[in-house]
Amino acid sequence: MTDLNGKFFWYELMTSDPAAAIAFYGDVTGWTAQAFGGGHDYQVVSGSAGPLGGIMAIPEEARDCGMKPWWGGYIGSADVDADAQRLTGAGAAVKRPPEDIIGVGRFAVMADPGGAVFMLLKGSTPEGMEAPPSMANGHVGWHELYSGNFDADLAFYTSQFGWGKGEAMDMGEMGHYQLFSQSGATDFTSMEGGMMALPKEMHAPLWLFYFVVPDIDVAVDKVKTGGGTVLNGPMEVPGGAWIIQALDPQGAMFALVGMRAPELT
Repeated sequence: MTDLNGKFFWYELMTSDPAAAIAFYGDVTGWTAQAFGGGHDYQVVSGSAGPLGGIMAIPEEARDCGMKPWWGGYIGSADVDADAQRLTGAGAAVKRPPEDIIGVGRFAVMADPGGAVFMLLKGSTPEGMEAPPSMANGHVGWHELYSGNFDADLAFYTSQFGWGKGEAMDMGEMGHYQLFSQSGATDFTSMEGGMMALPKEMHAPLWLFYFVVPDIDVAVDKVKTGGGTVLNGPMEVPGGAWIIQALDPQGAMFALVGMRAPELT
């Protein structure tokens, strides 16, 4: 099994309308959904290479505190309690202390030095997950951090999780786009994401996840007809793929990455 410690491996949507979200993403990304444990409170979604995350309703107490629909990512941890303490010492903040989820494992909700939220998770069984092949349909093909403190966040993820620094791309007035790998590698072909300073158009730091689709233009049409909103793109990126950033019908921000049919290039 793949060593998932220090790497994003599970992605979770908390939303105001799980049934509508499942239908929307199923059409756009091709996901299938299956209720976890026979109930309906948590739906596990799968791409072409197997399970990748879940969709659930925003908990009542969180909704009462003003939580809006959003995508969160879980980073693998061998010891959630020890990691939460270690990361706090490195500038992170504990948003929800470590606790157990029956039948799943132990988790904690954290915020990096710039304020972007992520989760730690250790499974309750020794069985792990295999990482999906690169650019597997429906799975996350790119991780992007809109950072509230670029220098501190870059130092945090590279020092605490062992992520590798790749090229820093100059984006002019928007600053630098720092490529990274979660494996620790520094070559371009190993890059799995990028981080940049929080743009003035965005209200708060966050992690954005790019789901792989086979045809970006077909996916864009499905986003629009399904009630979503395309915020940016399609835009070509190095390597020949195309990306969009979007909002789903309930307001959660997400992104897509995929190729374009030859006749449209």
